[in-house]
Amino acid sequence: MIIHQFYDKGLAHASYAIISQGKMVVIDPARDPQPYYDLATEHGAQLVGVIETHPHADFVSSHLEIHQQTGATIFVSRLLGANYAHKSFDDGDTMELGDLTLKAINTPGHSPDSICILVEDEFGQAKAIFTGDTLFVGDVGRPDLRESVGNLTAKKEELARAMYHSTREKLMKLPESVVVYPAHGPGSLCGKNMSPDLNSTIGRELRENYALQLMTELQFVKTLTDDQPFIPKYFGYDVDLNKQGASSFEESIAKVPRLNKNETLENGVLVIDARPQAQFKAGHVKGAINIQNGDKFETWLGSIISPTEQFYLIGEDEATLDILIRKAAKIGYEQNIKGTLLAPDALPEQSSLADIAAITNNSKNYTIIDVRNVGEAEGLTHFPNAINIPLPELRERLSEIPTDKPIVVHCAAGYRSAVGSSIISAILPNAQVYDFGEAITTTQPSS
Repeated sequence: MIIHQFYDKGLAHASYAIISQGKMVVIDPARDPQPYYDLATEHGAQLVGVIETHPHADFVSSHLEIHQQTGATIFVSRLLGANYAHKSFDDGDTMELGDLTLKAINTPGHSPDSICILVEDEFGQAKAIFTGDTLFVGDVGRPDLRESVGNLTAKKEELARAMYHSTREKLMKLPESVVVYPAHGPGSLCGKNMSPDLNSTIGRELRENYALQLMTELQFVKTLTDDQPFIPKYFGYDVDLNKQGASSFEESIAKVPRLNKNETLENGVLVIDARPQAQFKAGHVKGAINIQNGDKFETWLGSIISPTEQFYLIGEDEATLDILIRKAAKIGYEQNIKGTLLAPDALPEQSSLADIAAITNNSKNYTIIDVRNVGEAEGLTHFPNAINIPLPELRERLSEIPTDKPIVVHCAAGYRSAVGSSIISAILPNAQVYDFGEAITTTQPSS
């Protein structure tokens, strides 16, 4: 038996391939199917199946494309209501893979249609379990993503109760030696307390996972529903897209228009400038938003921009533009790109440079906007008079920002404040806006 984990750090997403006796099954594949084809070729294996543990909210899966290109059967819960050819995989269903047996376990909680896949060897011994977004290392899946999307919807309290029973009545009864392979690691927005480790065992989770400790159902529901991270704008869109199946990855990104850098851009269409903030601040297109290329570009893109909005995408060079298109495609946003281009020769807008000392020593003379998440802002306040508007909500809440003083934007390390200050400048062009930037990590401001 070979178990291979593929890990996408940008989305903190783990997918898997299981190989036994020349047959291979992929679990929760990413948008680009090529790495799975390469692994199958490397091991001389036939890709015979794709299993989706649920319709994912945070990335687009290639399950339909893999089926179309290889003939592999797609296995999903009947509760998913899939709009593509598939075989139901629920409690009591099994699949033979070489000398292994894969068993479906319905585990509602993160979603009503979640399943886990238990792997048994030729002697019937449970060896591993692929838990999707049900059980993570140190956490369980959040229950608040299916209140209005998917084939089945449910309130977060209802799903939290389901998670209580799924963990206690099914997963926690497995042998402690069973290896746990989750679909996400630290940084994922599908949970709130994930360990840096990318696999575990049932025994370790029984000892260390806060959600598996002794508590009543009521205590569990409150614990699980409290303090969950924000929900990006694209999450519901991806659930529905995965339910119907996405188009071919390479064909879809090839359709993205590549524009001449000095081409006239259509008025009213968003411009996303992904260049480093120093380049953006030195000169940029009027109204552009600076979402810099980096590990979390796709997450912030889908948190700030709605799945119904078109946008132009500016990059620092052609190679980076190709990377950015692929990142956008991981969340299904490649079809939103009206065109990609390098920075035009004419960049009429510049960003004002912040006087860190003046802001630090006289913060009452400024309107301070803290774009960190609510929990972060409550945990450590850098400026007592700051207004907390989390970055994903900023475009919709600009009316809450007073403009009678210069505006200063800060976050925790500088990335989000660069985005936030560009958003405010784009929508409130008459305001004086400063980015406190990385200085927040070394400066202790006073009021």
